[in-house]
Amino acid sequence: MAVFTEVSHDEAASFLQALGLGKLQSIKGCAGGIENTNYFVDTDQGDFVLTLFERLTFEQLPFYLQLMKHLAERGIPVPDPQDAPDAPVVLVKPRKGAAAKPIALTDVRPGDILHSLKGKPAAVVNKLRGSSELNPQPAHCAAVGDMLARMHLAGRDFDMQQPNLRGLAWWNETVPVVLPHLTPDQRTLILGELAFQNHIAESSAYQSLPRGPIHADLFRDNVMFDADSAGGHSYQLTGFFDFYFAGCDTFLFDIAVCLNDWCIDLTTGENDSERTDAFLNAYQAVRPLTAQERQLLPAMLRAGALRFWTSRLWDFHLPRDAAVLKAHDPEHFERVLRQCILQPYSLPA
Repeated sequence: MAVFTEVSHDEAASFLQALGLGKLQSIKGCAGGIENTNYFVDTDQGDFVLTLFERLTFEQLPFYLQLMKHLAERGIPVPDPQDAPDAPVVLVKPRKGAAAKPIALTDVRPGDILHSLKGKPAAVVNKLRGSSELNPQPAHCAAVGDMLARMHLAGRDFDMQQPNLRGLAWWNETVPVVLPHLTPDQRTLILGELAFQNHIAESSAYQSLPRGPIHADLFRDNVMFDADSAGGHSYQLTGFFDFYFAGCDTFLFDIAVCLNDWCIDLTTGENDSERTDAFLNAYQAVRPLTAQERQLLPAMLRAGALRFWTSRLWDFHLPRDAAVLKAHDPEHFERVLRQCILQPYSLPA
């Protein structure tokens, strides 16, 4: 959630008023993440997140926004994209001391949830309450596993299709680009793993895996929890967010991405069996895994590690300019991948 495109107070105020979201009270750029420009914006009607998309196109974005809308309508706690009102909004120049001046609204169309701001695709969603849990306990992992399974089931009747844009095809394209930045040992590891994943993808077991819309990036900082108001000792999962890596892929890959973040030791990359068991037990209480999913879980854990090692190498060695930007450490997922290979996790019989 870096800031690549600067949005002024007046520009944001006009845009939010055009969407019928009230008078802007404050705007603050978000310092986390690396893909899009994000601002926290507070109005007299509520708290929202304004996103300008830096890589995704107007053609790609309806999938993500409509998926979020679809899930929200089915009771999954996700940010709900805000649409423009049917009635036109009359705008004037917001700053004091200046003559009132109408503002053209050609980029905001009634009923749309995908908009345009400063020539870029833009969207506004409601801000989820709570905060991320960066030191999860088994109870947090169980809550995520439970909701992820519910999300997978809720998305089965979503009728739009878009592949996982950071899936196997992207790994095959990107690994050769980052190879010059790696040591000989790292090159051997990443090329060997890429060959292994291409082999797995051709297998009949992989082809039979259940599929549908997945989040594909459900890390600790993309989930919100709110403390129990009664005592503050228990936590309620209040939402999944940042769906802009979502796509249609195997549910098992989504599970693997979660396990590789929620259920590992961040220092060593080793699996934490207590958190893993809590996550998988909660998930399977809602959607039991198939025999093929149980068989291929170790391979998909490796796939999840390869995906994020590759993307972090790309972001680290080929960065883009941004006003607020900090690339993630690529060596973290190298460690995770090595642990997945050395100590493969298997579900209990």
